[in-house]
Amino acid sequence: MAIVEVKVPQLSESVAEATMLTWKKKAGEAVAIDEILIEIETDKVVLEVPAPAAGVMAEIVQGDGATVVADQVIAKIDTEGKAGAAAAPAQSAPTAAAQA
Repeated sequence: MAIVEVKVPQLSESVAEATMLTWKKKAGEAVAIDEILIEIETDKVVLEVPAPAAGVMAEIVQGDGATVVADQVIAKIDTEGKAGAAAAPAQSAPTAAAQA
């Protein structure tokens, strides 16, 4: 499993922190390289954060509304994952357990 970290882009010199808006992808969903994953708002501008690699959203580290700083890890992408493959076992396992 190859994991690529999604980080907050560099903020302007006078900006110390930013606020995460709404994620456009959820864990387990496929992402394409350069696809916009989330917008981050500072007191001066709204920045779009593109996916640094194609793969499957493995983990969202910082949720909607979180306060973040430059270079902070906000998500992880599994570049070897397949859409649905990561999410399907997690979704089907509780169903199988409920039937047992």
